[in-house]
Amino acid sequence: MEIYTIGFTKKTAADFFGLLKKSSIKRLVDIRLNRSSQLSGFAKQDDLRFFLKEICDAEYVYEPLLAPTQNILGRYKKHGGNWDTYEKDFTALMKERKIETKLDKKLFSVPSVLLCSEHEPDHCHRRLAAEYLKERWGDVKINHL
Repeated sequence: MEIYTIGFTKKTAADFFGLLKKSSIKRLVDIRLNRSSQLSGFAKQDDLRFFLKEICDAEYVYEPLLAPTQNILGRYKKHGGNWDTYEKDFTALMKERKIETKLDKKLFSVPSVLLCSEHEPDHCHRRLAAEYLKERWGDVKINHL
């Protein structure tokens, strides 16, 4: 199984959709807590659904099991929390939610990408989610776009 990840910030729409097309992505799994902020630009939920279909012939899926809680995100983003605490809290949340048993592996039966906002995967929950699933499911290859 292959899981791709991508963030939309610091990318033009051309770069973003170009990466998806080049990787033959057929399903985008949105794991953001906030999907309609004006800061999302071309990646607002409804716009993204349209662009994915028109440009990449790909579908849009929202998966809240892989989104952080407002509490966890707020402590990190708005209150100057550190990454180690965020990582620990988000990993505990995924364990509590038992995402490895609640997510259907068929979600990744076609080339699929986890979406969040961060430019790089280093300090991003999409990387944590992909790594968590790899640990639990085994044979998973992760590709960060």
